[in-house]
Amino acid sequence: MDEGLHGIAATVVLLRNGADGLEVLLLERPHDRGSFAGAWVFPGGAVDPEDAAGLDADSDEAAARVAAVREVEEETGLVVSASDLVTVSRWTPPSGIPKRMQTWFFYAPAASGRVSLHPDEAVAFQWIRPLDALERHAAGALKLFPPTWVTLHDLLGDATVADALARGRAADLAEFVTRFAGKTVLWHPDVAYDDDSLLDAEGPRHRLETGAMPWLYSRTRQR
Repeated sequence: MDEGLHGIAATVVLLRNGADGLEVLLLERPHDRGSFAGAWVFPGGAVDPEDAAGLDADSDEAAARVAAVREVEEETGLVVSASDLVTVSRWTPPSGIPKRMQTWFFYAPAASGRVSLHPDEAVAFQWIRPLDALERHAAGALKLFPPTWVTLHDLLGDATVADALARGRAADLAEFVTRFAGKTVLWHPDVAYDDDSLLDAEGPRHRLETGAMPWLYSRTRQR
C-alpha cells in the first residue's frame, strides 16, 4: 500500500433487475457528519484489522472483499457472498486530503430482502437506474462524488445484472489514481495528468469535468 494512504476501503455496487432495467442501491449519507456528508454513495467502508486476519500482508484486495461483505450487511441488512463479488476498479484519492483511503470497488448481485439502514451510516436509500441517478445529479437533486458518478456512467450500457457482471469479469482492473486540476478530475493516461498547462492540448483523455452541470466524462479507449 502507498505510504501516503491512511488505509484500505471497500465499496459494493449492489445490482438488481428492476421493472425498467438495471438498478443500483444508493445510500444517502448523513448531512452533518462523517465521510461524504450528504452524498449518495454505494455501501462500503474501511477495512478493519479483523478483516485482514489470517491473510497475507500484501492481500489488500482479499481484505477488501471481507470488508465488503461485512459493510453491506452492517449498512443495509442485506447479505452478499464474497464469491459473488466482481472486482472492477481501484480508486486512489489525491494526496493532501485528510482521510486518504484506497478503495476497491466491487459489483455484486443483490440478495432478496428488505433494506434496513444503520442510522449512523445512512439516512435514506433508493434503488435507481444509473441513467436516472446521473440525470438527477445533473439537475442538482442528487449529490455524487466522482467515483460514484464514473461507476454509474460505466453501467449505462448494461441492460441487466448479468450484463454488468459479465462485463466486469471480462475487463481488466480499472485503476483511478486521482489528480485535480481545478474543476477537472484527471486520471492516467490523460495528456494533462502531469502538467496542467496541457489541459487543452491534443492527446489522450481520461478526465471528468465538474465545473458545470452536467458533468462531462472523457476517456480515450486503449487499443
